[in-house]
Amino acid sequence: MLSLTLLGTGAAGGVPLYGCHCSACEAATYDHHLERKPCSAMIEWGDEQNKKRLLIDAGIMDLHKRFSVGSYIGFLLTHFHVDHVQGLFHLRWSNGALIPVWCPNDPLGCADLLKHSGCLDFRSYLHHGVPFNVEGLKITPLSMQHSKPTFGYLFEFDGNTVAYLTDTDGLPLETEQYLLSVNKLDALVLDCSFPPALERGNHSDIDTAFDVYERLLPKQFIITHIGHELDCWLQDNQVPSSLVIGCDGYKVDFI
Repeated sequence: MLSLTLLGTGAAGGVPLYGCHCSACEAATYDHHLERKPCSAMIEWGDEQNKKRLLIDAGIMDLHKRFSVGSYIGFLLTHFHVDHVQGLFHLRWSNGALIPVWCPNDPLGCADLLKHSGCLDFRSYLHHGVPFNVEGLKITPLSMQHSKPTFGYLFEFDGNTVAYLTDTDGLPLETEQYLLSVNKLDALVLDCSFPPALERGNHSDIDTAFDVYERLLPKQFIITHIGHELDCWLQDNQVPSSLVIGCDGYKVDFI
């Protein structure tokens, strides 16, 4: 079995955004189910007796409380922006064994995380379109369009294929072509931070996200890295039934 859980679905500022009184932030202030924590996920595979787990990104600050030592193999980092790695800063001083962290090759990293890595074993040998294997899970890094070196990841296990693609403004041509060359995706989880026509950079708006969907036509289409402006827009606008608006804790199982 393969499953993907969205641990956080928020843009950098999260929802509610500090000091904001828009309708989305007001709603999330009073209903914690509407909150959006830093964009991150968890991929799990194998049977119940031998389930394996990788965490995708580490922006959530209480990872050390959520996941006990030895309950996951390691981390996959999409990139080194602080909202995707801040949870590693105190986790690195753990007394436990080394924790593998697969990541893009970005010598600048984030602050002193690479220089003083503690128990984190950074593995920056990944290349676009070159798969590697972690205990039976095939993982292919895919280049994203972002202001730092950034990878999305294609996961393949037991005939199922899931692409997790954030942070990006649309997709580079080589990434789109790679995804078109594989069997139809069972699920596409895609960056979508903004409503239509909002000035943006580094991230997709909903029109761009739908353009990607229409070219790849995955069986399931889920958006993440959602900003409060998009949440406001979604309150007043309907979207096609083919779109799943990701929320924190949303889980997809593939059997």
